Amino acid sequence: MKKRVSALFLFILMTLTACSSQSDEATATPSENKDGKTEVIFWHAMSGDLETVLKEIVDEFNQSHPSIEVKPIFQGTYEEALTKFNTVAGTKDAPTIMQTFEVGTKYMIDSGKIQPVQKFIDEENYDTSQWEKNIVNYYTVNGKIYSMPFNSSTPVLIYNKDAFKEAGLDPEKPPMTYSELKEAAKKLTKKQGGQTTQYGFSILNYGWFFEEMLAVQGGLYVNNENGRNGNATKAVFNGEEGLRVFDLIRDMYKEGTFYNVGQNWDDMRAAFQSKKVAMYLDSSAGVKTIIDNAPFEVGVSYLPVPDGVERQGVIIGGASLWMAKDISEKQQKAAWEFMKYLSTPEVQAKWHVKTGYFAINPAAYDEEIVKTEWEKYPQLKVTVDQLKQTKPIPATQGALITVFPESRQKVVKAMESLYQGADPEEALDRATEETNRALEMANKK
Repeated sequence: MKKRVSALFLFILMTLTACSSQSDEATATPSENKDGKTEVIFWHAMSGDLETVLKEIVDEFNQSHPSIEVKPIFQGTYEEALTKFNTVAGTKDAPTIMQTFEVGTKYMIDSGKIQPVQKFIDEENYDTSQWEKNIVNYYTVNGKIYSMPFNSSTPVLIYNKDAFKEAGLDPEKPPMTYSELKEAAKKLTKKQGGQTTQYGFSILNYGWFFEEMLAVQGGLYVNNENGRNGNATKAVFNGEEGLRVFDLIRDMYKEGTFYNVGQNWDDMRAAFQSKKVAMYLDSSAGVKTIIDNAPFEVGVSYLPVPDGVERQGVIIGGASLWMAKDISEKQQKAAWEFMKYLSTPEVQAKWHVKTGYFAINPAAYDEEIVKTEWEKYPQLKVTVDQLKQTKPIPATQGALITVFPESRQKVVKAMESLYQGADPEEALDRATEETNRALEMANKK
């Protein structure tokens, strides 16, 4: 979710190029290894500490399932991994399981190279009610679950509680509406010698945050029920909901309470930790790290909504696991066993505690390690509560379009133009028109 979109990946999403037989040098394997175990090649994009935790979980699965061996192979960013998948999908070199970020959902479905997990759910009469419904909803299209949710997150408001106290604000009452946000930002903004030393609020110039601020109002990104009732043919994010978001950014920037932090996640978090910004939006998966590194008390709250607008909830972000279609039935069943293992309360509890991602199985929150973690980090429960209170409507399910990464860049360009004095309505209309052109080209193919 948080990785930059490469030009090559955008080209792939636009063209849905045919798969070639070219193999990736590190992944060509038979269906069984020399020990007679069924091999499950698992391509993923988890790096750093996330990869370490993932490997621990895989090792534990392999030890408890002697007839199966899962091999996790890091493939770079989500975009890089999907580019590689495109070259081998449908061949003997294709991975058994592919981790793909949420905006790649439509692409994976349209590729024709994946096996919906609904097949195995139906065959076993597997109880999917144990999965968090507001996560599963994103990956459910026309009543069919296509992939298994894995690393899931949503946006939250993060704020400096110490700065709130200093500004005379109640640190236990974060802003819930736009007017409260603007008022708090004014009190939190500090100036010294004509220079602003602390800004009240910031939003990373990243399309995901715009989509979330749109959805929390019940606004759609594209037509046809966000592309879930037939292919989307037109972008509609320039309606009143989208305009409210752009007006908010424009107004706060003009008031001098909004900090233009750019597009880099690390820069945004550094600005918060250095007290350059007192409030900002971040991913729920980053909450624990922020708390550990900030030299002050950190608060976490829901996304603010415009005054008078009923809160609808948030769209799930992150990635899910997709099963390859053109592999043996034995490999598919082994992959399904691994997916089921990942969704158990014990595994999900470990994943939640060690990574900050949501547990796709809410029963994990009853595990002792989670209860202990929440006592230490009560802010984590706030992120879970916001997700649980989300209403299952097309807006919060998220949009399905193959040109999502390109559209996001158009929105980012429009957001950045606000800092140059662009009219919010004109900027938003321009991004909408550019998305419409991309949709038109994609639908012709």
